[in-house]
Amino acid sequence: MCVSMDLARFTGTTAYVGRVRHPEHGLIHVLGYQNIATNLATGPNAMLLHLPATTMTARNFVDVGRDRDVLDRMRAAIVPTSASADDDAAWMSVGAAVEVFEHDIYTVVLAADATLIPAALSQVPERRRPKLNPDLFAFYARHYPEHQIAVCCFDNLDASRAKPLLMWYPPIEPDRLVIPALDCHTGAPPDLDERVDVDHWVMFGTDEGGPGWGSPVSYAPTMRAKLRPFLTGAVFGDYFQGPMRNGDFAIDHADLLAQRYDRILRISRCA
Repeated sequence: MCVSMDLARFTGTTAYVGRVRHPEHGLIHVLGYQNIATNLATGPNAMLLHLPATTMTARNFVDVGRDRDVLDRMRAAIVPTSASADDDAAWMSVGAAVEVFEHDIYTVVLAADATLIPAALSQVPERRRPKLNPDLFAFYARHYPEHQIAVCCFDNLDASRAKPLLMWYPPIEPDRLVIPALDCHTGAPPDLDERVDVDHWVMFGTDEGGPGWGSPVSYAPTMRAKLRPFLTGAVFGDYFQGPMRNGDFAIDHADLLAQRYDRILRISRCA
């Protein structure tokens, strides 16, 4: 459930998207992402996430601090149904449009235009700078032109120490929650027609569910106050395993409120 810039293996993936009204930022989507990364390249590597956001900067990346088990607590609340996604659904600043910054173990290159990323990679410290395949960024520019692209660069020693990634953004589609889930672990562009093996916990949240909605999450009593407004009190989701068409997971907000497992879709978004 990840695209890498060189050979890698990603296992134990847990992904979450929540729709909340934040007291400062208004209506936002919040993405949580965690996996176990095994870098099979001889040098640095990176994982890429395409984010359905209208705009993002470094401040959209939330430091979870000591609450590194936040996604584990969400996952513990879910009782899997063994349902399958609907596989037939379709569908350091170096410039104004690119930022390079440090976040946890990563040097992140964040861009609104994927074609600007290759030049920005020169700003990544050498020990974390992955090999460049221009075709990979041409793929994102072609198929995800409205998305923000985050390239999270890491070295071999850092990979096992990563905290969960948590980021918020104003969404392109406020009433459709999308989890970026493209798979390709070779450094080449993903094949949108390929069937890939998935092994993922996929979770969604909303602050409009009301009493009795979803599975309540038992967060740590010591959770920092500034982190809590980004999270929902309950989650809805499932565990997905087996071959599926390459793509993302998505659900419309109305179906999320109705807790429709059959409406968690596997989508491929092509421009």
